Formats: sequence, C-alpha cells, structure tokens
Amino acid sequence: MKTGVQQIMLGTVTGNEAQAQKTLRRVKAAGYDGLELNRFMIHPSSLMVRMMTRAAGMPTGNGGKLDWHKLIKEAELEVISLHADLGSLEREPEAVAEEAKSFGTDKVVITGMYRFDYSDPAAVKELAKRLNQAGEKLKSEGLALLYHNHNVELLPAAPGKRAYEILLEETDPALVGFEFDSYWFTDGGANAGEWMKRLGSRMKLWHINDRGTRMKGAAMTPILKADSMELGTGNMDLKGLKEIALRNGIDGIVLESHKNWIDKDPVKSLELSARWFAGEGLFEK
Repeated sequence: MKTGVQQIMLGTVTGNEAQAQKTLRRVKAAGYDGLELNRFMIHPSSLMVRMMTRAAGMPTGNGGKLDWHKLIKEAELEVISLHADLGSLEREPEAVAEEAKSFGTDKVVITGMYRFDYSDPAAVKELAKRLNQAGEKLKSEGLALLYHNHNVELLPAAPGKRAYEILLEETDPALVGFEFDSYWFTDGGANAGEWMKRLGSRMKLWHINDRGTRMKGAAMTPILKADSMELGTGNMDLKGLKEIALRNGIDGIVLESHKNWIDKDPVKSLELSARWFAGEGLFEK
C-alpha cells in the first residue's frame, strides 16, 4: 500500500524548479512514497481554472510549466494517481490515459463536478452513466477510473436517498471505483466509517485529513470554528477509519489539506502528519 501527498497541497511551494525540488525532497524525507498529481497543475492552466480552484480554497500555484516527470524521478517518488476532470476524459480519453501511464500510475480520478446539481436525481444518474462510459474507455487502456467525493454528494437527491448512494448504485463496480475523502463526509455531518464500510472493495484510495480547531484560550462564544488539521491533532477517529480502510484492501492513502496549515506552511504540515502515518505503521514497507 502506497502513501502520498495530493499535489494541490504543494501549489504554493512548487512555483519554480528549485523550490519544487526542495519541496519534493522533503516529501520523500518525511516518509511518503509519492504524489497524487492533478492534470490542471502539471500543465499551464487557464485563468478561469485558477480562479475557480482558488475560490474553492485550493491554491494551484505556478508549477504548470515545470517538468514533473523529471522532478518526480529526481526525488525518487512515485505517482499514486492522476486527477482529471470528466470533460477532458470524455474529449480526449487516449491523451489522459497516455499521460497517466507515462507517470507509471494505473489510476485516473475524477475530482467532482463544478456547477452541477447533485440534488437532481436525473442529473446524478446521467453522471453515473458518464462515469461508466469513461471507466470503460480507461479499462480498455489498462487503467482504473475512481470518483473522488467532497461534501456535496451528501445532498438528498431522491426521497431517502443521497446523491452518493445513487452514484454507488448506478455505476458498474467493474468500471468505476472510489477514492473516498473521509474529511469531507465528516464535514458534511455524515458517518465516514459507515460509508467506507458500504464502499467495501470499491474503495481503492483513501483521502485523509483531520478536523478540529487551533483556537486556544478563552473563547468569545461557546462555538468554535472547525477546519482541517494535521493528522492526529484533530478530533476524527482516524485509527478506526484506518482499520476499515485496510479491511477494504485499499491501494493507497493520500494526504490532502488546502489551508489552516501549522505556521501557514504546507510542508511543515505534511511533515507533522507524517508522524501519524509512522506511528500507525503505514510507512512500513
């Protein structure tokens, strides 16, 4: 099982080649096996894409002109998966497949849909159909398609049924797997562990983060704002979730946070989270 860091976490510290080399060396030294790449971060991206990702709290940085094949090889890291948008995968499946294979990964992950109504059951069923079709194309190339959730999939899309349930029921297990993000479902008020049990062997990758607060001292109100936290410093039952993930037979665990890093430093943050990985025996080969 591989461990890695989502590239979005490194956007602000991979702006040029020297900075990227230093950052990736620290990722390797911390104990991680590799990275999970985003297509929109390994190519020059449009202003619209940069604006949309920044609005979502995910700074992409300026690494789109760098040679990521070279950087990853020099750092002796691996690529766990490649994130792509569904539109690109539908328009140019061969190009996406070839890029994934060029990085040595067999997994392509759909990262969720922008401007999409997850409360519309017809739209969600159509999305499932599109995922099946994309998954079939990738399977013919020897690759697997995974779907990555956020919290929006928890919206009720039919009486007594959430959008995520429809995606589970309407996608073909032979064509579509899942990269489950336990932070976002916890953020949405769901029991992440129960959903992981429901996914079972369809859960191929685990996106991991912790959730809590850094506030200390006397509070202005009895309500504190929760945010992402380094692993083991928040309130999520990560140990319990880990046991479920391992029983599911996952292929990898990927750390991802977009903000609220200790000392506002994403590299310090991933290094602190690495202590949890090590303490749980997840860096052992």
